[in-house]
Amino acid sequence: MLKKLLIFLIGALVGANVLYFLAVRDRDVQPGPAVTVTPTPVRADDTPDVDIPADSMQPDAATPVPTISAQAATGPQPQAQAPSISGLIVPVAGIAANQLTDTFTDARGTDRVHDAIDIMAPEGTPVFAVADGSIEKLFDSKQGGLTLYQFEPSGGYVYYYAHLQRYAPGIVEKKTLRQGEVIGYVGHTGNASPEGPHLHFAILQLGLEKKWWKGTALNPYPLLGGK
Repeated sequence: MLKKLLIFLIGALVGANVLYFLAVRDRDVQPGPAVTVTPTPVRADDTPDVDIPADSMQPDAATPVPTISAQAATGPQPQAQAPSISGLIVPVAGIAANQLTDTFTDARGTDRVHDAIDIMAPEGTPVFAVADGSIEKLFDSKQGGLTLYQFEPSGGYVYYYAHLQRYAPGIVEKKTLRQGEVIGYVGHTGNASPEGPHLHFAILQLGLEKKWWKGTALNPYPLLGGK
C-alpha cells in the first residue's frame, strides 16, 4: 500500500513539472510588440547644429570676386609720351625769329634762372597763340602780371604768356585757340619795367598730374627758330 502511494506521488510531481515546462515554453515563443530603437548620432564638437549646403561657400552673384588686372600682373605700363614740339610761330606781331634773344639761362635774382625768353616789343603789340591748343588758365600774378596758360592739344605742354597789357576780346578759360589767333597785347604788368615792355614767354613740359603752373622748363629760343 505504501509503495503504491509513493509511485502515485512521484507520478504526480513528474506530470506537474511537464505541464509547467510546456506552459513556460509556449509563453516564451509568443511574439511581443515590436520596439524601434533610434541610435544616437555621434559627432565631433565642432560639427554645426544646422545643416550647411555644400554650395554655401561659393560666392553669390552679389559678391565681387577679386581679380588681378593686367597692369598689376605685368607691372606699371609705360606712359604715352607727349609729341615733340615743332612748327611754332613767334608769338609777337612784327618780330622775326632772327630778332629773338636767348635769355633762357639768364640769372633772375640770386637763386634762380629765367627759364623763359623775353620778346621786346612796343606796348600794345598783338600777341599770337604760338600753336593750336586751348586756354587752361587766365591769371593775374604779382610777378607775371596778366598771364595766359595755353595747353597744346595732347596736354603734354603748356605755353605761358606773361606781362600782358590786356587780353584780346573773347579770351576766356577753356577757349580753343588756333595758331596765330590774337590772345592779348604786349605790356609791362607784374614786375616788368614800364621802360621795357615785352612778352615773357615760356614752355613747360607737364607731368602726369597736368598742373598748369608746374612742369619742366624747355628753352623756347630754338623752338621758335632762333639761331
